[in-house]
Parts: sequence; C-alpha cells; structure tokens
Amino acid sequence: MLVSAKEMLNKAKAGKYAVGQFNINNLEWTKAILLTAQEENSPVILGVSEGAGKYMCGFKTVADMVKAMIDELGITVPVALHLDHGSYQGAKKCIEAGFSSIMFDGSHYPIEENIAKTKELVGVCEELGLSIEAEVGAIGGEEDGVIGGGEVADPNECKMIADLGVTMLAAGIGNIHGKYPENWTGLRFDTLDAIQQLTGNMPLVLHGGTGIPADMIKKAISLGVSKINVNTECQLAFADATRKYIEAGKDLEGKGFDPRKLLAPGVEAIKETVKEKMELFGSVGKA
Repeated sequence: MLVSAKEMLNKAKAGKYAVGQFNINNLEWTKAILLTAQEENSPVILGVSEGAGKYMCGFKTVADMVKAMIDELGITVPVALHLDHGSYQGAKKCIEAGFSSIMFDGSHYPIEENIAKTKELVGVCEELGLSIEAEVGAIGGEEDGVIGGGEVADPNECKMIADLGVTMLAAGIGNIHGKYPENWTGLRFDTLDAIQQLTGNMPLVLHGGTGIPADMIKKAISLGVSKINVNTECQLAFADATRKYIEAGKDLEGKGFDPRKLLAPGVEAIKETVKEKMELFGSVGKA
C-alpha cells in the first residue's frame, strides 16, 4: 500500500536523518529500490519524472505496477510514489492515477502565479491525504528537459510558499541535477540555514543528490534537509555494470542474452547504490 510522504518526512526531520527519493525508470529499477528498502528496513520515496512517466506508458501504468509489486514482493516498509518536477497538468494526472505524493514545480512562474497554483493543489492534496512538494528557486542542471541555472532561493519567498500548507519544500541552494562541473562552488549553507529559520519544522528537500560530497550531505541534513533526491547515480551504476557484462562477452555465453540475465548486474548495481545512500542519509532501520 502506498502512503503519503508526510509522516516519514516529519519523523526524519525530528530524527535528523533524511529519506531518499530514488527515481524509477522501469520495472527493474522499481524492483531493485523496493527490495533494498525492505532489506534495509528503510522508508523510501519512488520518484517519477514526467518524462519517465511517459516512457513507462503513463502514470496509471506506473501506479498500478508499483502497487502490485508492493503486494507481490511483500513490502512492509512505508513507500510513497511521488511525481518529480511536475507541471500543473502532470500533478493533476498523477492525483487521478493514484500517486500518493506530488511535486508541483512552479519555480518558473512569477511568484504570484506559483502561489495561486500551489495553493489550489495543496487543497486537493489535503482532501485526499496526499503529500505535496513545492519548489522555490530553480534547481540547476537538466532533468528530463527541465533546465535550471542553479539559482539560490530567496528565504522570504520560501516562507511564503511554506505557509500555503505544502508538506515539503525544495529550495535551490546551489545544487544541480546530473553531474557536477569541476568549478562547482558547493552548497550554500548560509541560505539553507536562513530558510530553515523561517520555515521551522517543514521538511526541506535537496534535489541533485548525485555527486554532492558525503560531508555536505550530512551538514545539509543537520540544517533541516529531510528528503534527498537521487537519480543520475543509479543510472550511472546501472550503465557501468551493463557495459562490463557485455564487454566481458557474457551475453554471448549460453543464454546470457536473456534480458533477465543481461539486466541482472545492473539491477545489483542499483541496489548497491541505493543501500549506500540509505546508510549515508541515516534512514536504515527507520521504517
């Protein structure tokens, strides 16, 4: 059964740890992440971008697959299914499809319009018991065609959005999606601290978790970050393991071309990556 991310994130904020959001791209991805969460006894958030939703034949296909998999695999840890960087229309579609959590990314709208649309979606989510994430200050880099320049959020705007009743808030603090460039100057902890001072107990979200050094991750958690998004790192691990399998000629041995065998090393690599992140975030044993 899917749950809203609200309770798991409030517990994480109070307990000074973070829950990982791991983006899913197909059945293998989903299975690997769910099994790892169960093995580590950790709550987990499955993220779905609009592009990945389209790739997997729509949000309803995704929601039905995840729910069936939770039953079939006997998953008992809390699992939230979350729309990542959702448009206004995408958010509405996910609510209809049976997601338990959505992100409305209104960061590219003027602040007044971001507020109006966020407010409306907060009302809908409250009624249905879903969690909702909002964003202030675009996150840099590219994710599924959504490109942001790594802006730093205005703490006062963060408070305005937090006060609308969102469950969690993503704020740009110099973090970016994808691989970090050589000249990256690091996270802006002064901004993060100022945002937490103004938003109090609200769980804060760190996007672009791939490539941020462990000590910075730990410091961000100490300053109120309770949800950290990981996507690129799992993709890189999967690709690397798959390449090694093929380069070693394993697909030419016996039935090594069978997709179940061909994709197995990549699945193991995802599990390993997710486990490492759960340990770093402190969510192991917190289900």
